[in-house]
Amino acid sequence: MGDSKKYITAEELKKHNKREDVWISVQGKVYNVTDWIKQHPGGDIPILNLAGQEATDAFIAFHPGTAWKHLDNFFTGYYLQDYEVSEVSRDYRKLCVDFAKAGLFEKKGHGVMYSFCFIGLLLFLTFYGVLFSNSFLIHMLSGALLGLTWMQISYLGHDSGHYLIMTTKGFNKLVQIMSGNCLTGISIAWWKWTHNAHHVACNSLDYDPDLQHLPVFAVSSSLFKSLNSTFYGRELTFDSLAKFFVSYQHFTFYPIICVSRVNLFVQTLLLLFSKRKVPDRFFNILGIMVFWTWFPLLVLSLPNWTERVLFVLTSFAVTGIQHVQFCLNHFAADVYVGQPKGNDWFEKQTAGTIDIACSPQMDWFFGGLQFQLEHHLFPRLPRCQLRKISPIVQDLCKKHNLSYRSLSFFEANRWTIRTLRTAAMQARGMLWEAVNTHG
Repeated sequence: MGDSKKYITAEELKKHNKREDVWISVQGKVYNVTDWIKQHPGGDIPILNLAGQEATDAFIAFHPGTAWKHLDNFFTGYYLQDYEVSEVSRDYRKLCVDFAKAGLFEKKGHGVMYSFCFIGLLLFLTFYGVLFSNSFLIHMLSGALLGLTWMQISYLGHDSGHYLIMTTKGFNKLVQIMSGNCLTGISIAWWKWTHNAHHVACNSLDYDPDLQHLPVFAVSSSLFKSLNSTFYGRELTFDSLAKFFVSYQHFTFYPIICVSRVNLFVQTLLLLFSKRKVPDRFFNILGIMVFWTWFPLLVLSLPNWTERVLFVLTSFAVTGIQHVQFCLNHFAADVYVGQPKGNDWFEKQTAGTIDIACSPQMDWFFGGLQFQLEHHLFPRLPRCQLRKISPIVQDLCKKHNLSYRSLSFFEANRWTIRTLRTAAMQARGMLWEAVNTHG
């Protein structure tokens, strides 16, 4: 009996790559997800970035086994012609199955409870130091503790965005709003919007929002071409102002990072009050209002404006350590221009990430994200499992001759500054050329 299946070629599949016509392939079966992207819990951008492509590895990475049954609702009846699985993808998918059978995705340990207790203690010490002490040093220490609190809350929010840290989805969402919006002033809706896009398009200069920091930073001279950001829907203009800032970015990196939290506040407000569809907009705005009630009141409790300003700067600077870490994980890694591809998922993650080597005693400080490659490959895996699987990931990278970079915190900083300096020297050459040309 002949094959009665209907087939579509990869070239034909590519034609269905627009918002009004979105098809993807998962394990060789073709699905029409045009209407689903409006309801997709992870947002529309991750799907749109892989529209018209084979996307099995990305689907496996982000979805539990229970999600597979929902795919049948979108099946077009077509199968992808000449569907093949690379050896890397085959090994990656086997690891996903092995980890699932071992229950690693469900074994979350007691990390969430410890985090809640630690965050509660830090907040108590912060408020106590501000409200019940007259010492300048205690006030500054309280600012530092608040910055450390924000770091720990961010890790907890990050975990809750990738997998359930509570017993139900409702409780999980409540924790996200309470911890993220109410305690840090940064919307969980904004985080999901940018972070999911970052994961799918890791280190794509025009698709990954985490590398789009013009006019202040540019990690590659490719950004000098004023690329179009598919995420923001606008040009990343590299004008004379950007040339000036980028020319000195290896000097300004740490000072700017110290106050970069201000940008996150602004980005949150821009999203929540935009025309873009925002899940749970009301509760996100309500949470932000809570933050902008207690935080100014806490700061105003300090005796004078000198202490108030220094308190805020101290809290921002300490939290800046976390922002530096996020930059270390990607700035010095490989970058590319163009749409992410679904058929080289494993390779793109290894190329676009850098791990930070540290002792197990420091895992709490880095929130598990020092295992950046492991997290990118298995984003649903609880952070307590990342150190355990690291040797397995290293072996797989070695088997397929793929890079696995794990640097000390100091060395990762050195790599990042070197990357920024290289781009700065190239921009500086363009700047002086423009000055000499135009006088």
